[in-house]
Amino acid sequence: MTEPKSPLVSKKVLLPFVLITSLFALWGFANDITNPMVSAFKKVLELDNFQASLVQLAFYGGYFTMALPAAIFVNRYSYKKGILLGLILYAVGALLFYPAAAYEEFGFFLAALYILTFGLAFLETTANPYILSMGPEKTATQRLNLAQAFNPLGALGGLIVAQKFILGGLQSDDLDATGNSVYETLSEGAKAAVRTSDLAIIRDPYVILGLVVIAFLVIIGFMNMPQNKDQESKVKIGKSIKRLFSTPKFVGGVLAQAFYVGAQIMCWTYLYQYAESFGIDNETAVNYGISALIMFIIGRWVGTFLLKYVHAGKLLLYFSVGAMSCTLITIFIPGMVGLYALVGISFFMSIMFPTIYGIALEGRGEDAKFGAAFLVMAIVGGALMPTLQGLILDLGGNGYTDVQLLGVPEVNFSFILPLFCFLMVALYGRNVFAVYDKN
Repeated sequence: MTEPKSPLVSKKVLLPFVLITSLFALWGFANDITNPMVSAFKKVLELDNFQASLVQLAFYGGYFTMALPAAIFVNRYSYKKGILLGLILYAVGALLFYPAAAYEEFGFFLAALYILTFGLAFLETTANPYILSMGPEKTATQRLNLAQAFNPLGALGGLIVAQKFILGGLQSDDLDATGNSVYETLSEGAKAAVRTSDLAIIRDPYVILGLVVIAFLVIIGFMNMPQNKDQESKVKIGKSIKRLFSTPKFVGGVLAQAFYVGAQIMCWTYLYQYAESFGIDNETAVNYGISALIMFIIGRWVGTFLLKYVHAGKLLLYFSVGAMSCTLITIFIPGMVGLYALVGISFFMSIMFPTIYGIALEGRGEDAKFGAAFLVMAIVGGALMPTLQGLILDLGGNGYTDVQLLGVPEVNFSFILPLFCFLMVALYGRNVFAVYDKN
């Protein structure tokens, strides 16, 4: 007699599952409204590529700073209280864009993003293991992939808002009939007026986002949320961390996650510079960013389906090889073919975060909350890698085709960093599947 299949999510936790899953879309929105801001701030505030990349350093650095404190907080209190504090920090960071625009200081914007991602760190450290705990462990990775499938929907919304309400309205991005920047030719007084206007345009969507986050805070605050006695039990942090780091699958997962997030942020951030290198403006380039997210969404749903039949480590390996193949085309075939390949990478990136996450935390039980913290801290890869790519782009000047490296412009060559990252993820997938295959 065959054992009846357990549902991914039981009816008694369906509403809490939907609410927590909605948070995945909420932080996806923040991620992808921010990616085009690297290019926007560069033009409005006249920064070089390295300085502009500090947007991602501040954004993803907040994850690294706050993930472990978030896990300690959740260990002392509960998943629900962790989520509520995360929403408070998220809202505060978003609302700080108002005074940041008033002072017109890049450092103030960076501080606002840093605080905003304190909240995201709380949400990701809490929501991911919470989703894993809402049902049987054997379906945990599939359940997390399902929840994570809504993350790119929020990201898609963020990109559309960035295109329609930010990039489309920036005067600093205007070009003259010859394709040169009008902003660079203005007097200092005229530049100051444009800068004030453009920073207000950047500000407004973040302020509205802060108000939306407050609405979620109120709804979840009044909702009864389920508790998992195993994963919400109090554990000693020292012993928990020792157990985690004695597990090769977990340690490898943390490293793989750092490389994956670095690759994702590089591919999504520097898509705009790649397109601009052969004449596509930022507002138009957002269409390719949207296409990348659509590919990502399709890949996430396809991957979630395939996980029913293919071992997670094996599927991770296959998708990593696909990403590497597209990245090689991006590097060595400049122009539209390379751009299409860059968009195609997103299909193969789609399953990586939740699959690595699920594999690394499989069987971790009460240690999951601290394991989740280290996997969220690994998001620091998204802070460090884009900065390195920005340094490559600054070789020879502030442009994107100033020098040739391996016979291609530096903007193409810079994607050697995501290529290396995908190789590391592929090795992790292979190692995990090799151990499973032996057993």
